Amino acid sequence: MTQKEKMHSCKLYLPNDDDIMRDQLDCLEKQYDYNLTRPHELELRGKLLKEMFAEIGEGCYIEPPLHANWGGHHVHFGKGVYANFNLTLVDDTHIYVGDYTLIGPNVTIATGGHPIDPDLREKGYQYNASVRIGRNCWIGAGAVIVPGVTVGDNTVIGAGSVVTKDIPSGVVAVGNPCRVLREVNDRDKEYFFKDKKTEL
Repeated sequence: MTQKEKMHSCKLYLPNDDDIMRDQLDCLEKQYDYNLTRPHELELRGKLLKEMFAEIGEGCYIEPPLHANWGGHHVHFGKGVYANFNLTLVDDTHIYVGDYTLIGPNVTIATGGHPIDPDLREKGYQYNASVRIGRNCWIGAGAVIVPGVTVGDNTVIGAGSVVTKDIPSGVVAVGNPCRVLREVNDRDKEYFFKDKKTEL
């Protein structure tokens, strides 16, 4: 098994492999171009995202700057996904984000990790585990999602949370480490924020 094949198998591998580095740098060239686009160049941004990402659904938008280890090459976004400024994607393996999910500013979604054993770490070994975020989620500002985590559909992750374990569907989860605070309920239909009534 090559080092590149090990990237997507949750095995230890060496990320400074020549083939990996060459392909990764090619991907980062496109990300560099994306981050240099001007605010009115929306059509160009959309075109670049289609070239950069493994999958990008209709109506997706990512505010530059975007920081991704592979420029989104291993990232799969459904339709209508919005990500605010400074999204960091450690996309050394696959990241899946469902339709209509909102991602706040300064969020990190990481698939890459390093061994706890110092000898292995000194030799440069890494492993990757995919992250899955469901449909219609809201990931609050400054949240961190670590390798191997799944977040269920219709879930809210509070600002600044560090998500180290799977979070189920239909809940509000907060904290470090992130824990379920409560289920999404009927009151959330009546009040959109604190005591502010939903009047559409």
